[in-house]
Amino acid sequence: MFDSAILDTAIGVIFVLILFSTVCAAVRESIESILKTRASYLEYGIRELLADKGAGGLVEKLYTHPLVSGLFAGDYQPPTSRTRSVSDWKRRNLPSYIPARNFATALIDLAARGQVGTPPPAGPPGKVDLDAIRKTVSALQNDRVERVLLNAIDLAEGDINQAVANLAAWFDSGMDRVSGWYKRLSSRIIFVLALVLALILNIDLLRISRELYGNDEQRAMLVAYAQSSVADPEFVKKRSEAFAQLQDKEFPVGWDQAQLDRLARVTGQTGAYAPGTFVDMLVWLVGFLFTAFAATLGAPFWFDVLNKVMVIRATVKPHEKSKEERSQDNH
Repeated sequence: MFDSAILDTAIGVIFVLILFSTVCAAVRESIESILKTRASYLEYGIRELLADKGAGGLVEKLYTHPLVSGLFAGDYQPPTSRTRSVSDWKRRNLPSYIPARNFATALIDLAARGQVGTPPPAGPPGKVDLDAIRKTVSALQNDRVERVLLNAIDLAEGDINQAVANLAAWFDSGMDRVSGWYKRLSSRIIFVLALVLALILNIDLLRISRELYGNDEQRAMLVAYAQSSVADPEFVKKRSEAFAQLQDKEFPVGWDQAQLDRLARVTGQTGAYAPGTFVDMLVWLVGFLFTAFAATLGAPFWFDVLNKVMVIRATVKPHEKSKEERSQDNH
């Protein structure tokens, strides 16, 4: 059974991870606001979905359709590469999100009336119904999308709203794949960010665990912070508060003179390697890697873990107290 010191140490480490993960997520969002990688991945996913990797055909028609072009400022610029690319600064204006219904409705309208600014394939514009779409779908000049559109019409059984819903479901299934791409990219970016920030702020999980376990006052302080944060479900969204607390001198983070001396010894700057330096260096690096990996799991994950550990602690503490009282009664 875990004693209270181990549980309190775990709570302190988890709380530091919540703060650190929150800071990493805030930095990641700042980078995303500049690079617009989510928008680039969305556009590439649509190119894959519509079998138009060069984006000079149906993808361009879709992005210039009013139902989609109204979601971003400026004009649509086709990509310079047929692969995924986040380095084209001319295309930073693309939307990061397109509602599935907008996509489906725009695709049906393109099949029925053609590209905006061109005469519709079946003469003057009229009411769009499934029979009309079936006759003009070949105007898309995209065999793969034509097959999907005809299948959506067949399954709709004459209900155009159901046809839109079928196409929206197809779009959502394709975007699940895009979400996987983006999450993997974000995890890699956050890992690198977390590793750099951990080195700058000296957030070494192994060192923090050792220091907390041997420092009752600091451990109690962190547990008190954690207890108050558990009562606030919005805590993980308070980015500025998290950064301010992480900078607090009472937290076991940052470089002090003892840590700088250790760094100089580990890196050989003191002129000679002391016995055990290699092991010390390895433990030091593993601690930072653990910190970076833990940060990729995200603040919400660690907040849930904190809640569970707090419940375990609440059950352990009364047992320890009752044992102490029984021991005193024996005397």
